[in-house]
Amino acid sequence: MMKLSIKVLIQSSLSLGRTLDSDYPPLQQFFVVLEHCLKHGLKAKKSFIGQNKSIWGPLELVEKLCPESSDIATSARDLPSLKTGLGRARAWLHLALMQKKVADYMKALLDRKDLLTEFYDPGALMMEDEGTVIVGLLVGLNVIDANLCIKGEDLDSQVAVIDFSLYLKDPVNSETPKDDTKMTAILDQKHYIEELNRHLSGTVSDLQAKMDSLEKTNSKLVEELTAATDRINSLREEQEQLRKENECILQTSQKKEEATLQDSQVELETYKQTRQGLDEMYNVVWKQYKEEKRIRQELERELELQVGLKQEMEVAMRLLEKDTHEKQDTLAALRLQLDQVKVLNLQMFNKAQDCQREAEKKQEEAVQLEKKMSEMENATKELEQRLQNSEQERNQRNQSDKDMRSELEGRVDALQKQLADLDTLRVGLESELRSEKEQRQSMQKALQREQDNSVELRTQLQQLQGLHTELQDLKQEKQQLQQMCEQQEQALQEMGLHLSQSKLKMEDFKEGHAWLKDDEATQCKQCQKEFSISRRKHHCRNCGDIYCNSCSSNELALPSYPRPVRVCDICHSLLLQRSSSTGS
Repeated sequence: MMKLSIKVLIQSSLSLGRTLDSDYPPLQQFFVVLEHCLKHGLKAKKSFIGQNKSIWGPLELVEKLCPESSDIATSARDLPSLKTGLGRARAWLHLALMQKKVADYMKALLDRKDLLTEFYDPGALMMEDEGTVIVGLLVGLNVIDANLCIKGEDLDSQVAVIDFSLYLKDPVNSETPKDDTKMTAILDQKHYIEELNRHLSGTVSDLQAKMDSLEKTNSKLVEELTAATDRINSLREEQEQLRKENECILQTSQKKEEATLQDSQVELETYKQTRQGLDEMYNVVWKQYKEEKRIRQELERELELQVGLKQEMEVAMRLLEKDTHEKQDTLAALRLQLDQVKVLNLQMFNKAQDCQREAEKKQEEAVQLEKKMSEMENATKELEQRLQNSEQERNQRNQSDKDMRSELEGRVDALQKQLADLDTLRVGLESELRSEKEQRQSMQKALQREQDNSVELRTQLQQLQGLHTELQDLKQEKQQLQQMCEQQEQALQEMGLHLSQSKLKMEDFKEGHAWLKDDEATQCKQCQKEFSISRRKHHCRNCGDIYCNSCSSNELALPSYPRPVRVCDICHSLLLQRSSSTGS
């Protein structure tokens, strides 16, 4: 059939010598035969409505194998009037024929039979050697120029029936008698009607299967709706429980946050107070340090005066050189001790209360030193007078020096103790600061935990909102499914109307009369009364015209019908006259 359709198409197009359009019958039959060849051995895919055989799946593979075919594939997908895979496949074949690349695309598809196993059974026509033969036949179509309009055609609902009458004509026996031509025409019509009957029976079975599948899907949808309503109720209960828990958690978290804020404020006040006390202590210690520095400068000046006096005494007291050397040694030791006191005073920079006491003691020492200096001056004057008692005075001086050393050593020990006490105070303050820092870190951790809890509550609220959106999506899906069911019922009603019209057309073919369409008749042909809801339309099975019930209430047995059928009054009287005349 493929070879015959291609041969007839090429011969007729060459004889016409023009570009072919979509209404050309041989071209339409070529597409029908090619569609049957592609459907042979095609695997049925199970879908939501039922089993579906579509040739669009294997034709989509050509886009991957041949990149130049992507234009026709995208244009076939984007056509708004096409809603099924079969309609897209028919549009693709029309566009490929206009490109003169049907053979090239089919050859590329047959070269990858490993991909075709997903769509075809092992014994399919496309999987055997006949597929390559068909590709060779399709090469001859490159001589044809086709100009096809796809937008205006309804490719989804076209009936793919092969018209064998185009291929039963034999040009050799064209000059046969008229009886032979009539017989061939009658046989062609008979075969065509049989093919139509087969196709209609197949469509009726498919529609019945679709009805069963729709009933099953409706029952499933009802079950899913009940389950969804139960789930919605459970989700609402969970939502109410979560709201209550969320309110309790928010109240507890607010109380905790208020308590933590109060504690933190109290700690901040204590910290500010301690900081102010430390700043005051620092200012007091700084003032004491300045006073001690000034006292040290005065002591150094007094020591310089003592050195000058000692030098004068050396000139006056040549006999007391040993004593003066010893005093110089003691002065050097005192300087060293004073340097040590300076170092200790530097270490006592941050210590306030004990430094005041030390400053008072040092002032007393300075007074004592001044007194001693005055005594030394008096002693030098007396030494001039009392040269004889110099040894006794020297001994007394030695003893006084020893006492001074012991006193200075005692003072140094007291200063060291005070330093140790200040170190202990500093360590205690540092430990308190560390404890305050640890408490502050613990409070920060508690605040972080509360923030994490609030974030978790927010995520739970977002999840609840997501569940609410899912609920709305389920409702929309329910509405869409109901709309689909209504559309499918309308489609079934339309298919029933098409079936009734096709049956009426079959009867018309059998009878040989012109069958008047329902839309063309608005009134009865005999009584001329308008048709309405109460006055229905009825076809006469003999003449094919439309009458009302009163004008077509008779029934007679016709040769083309096995049982008596409805006829009009005129045909009834004529047929009775014929039967009476033939009987006589």
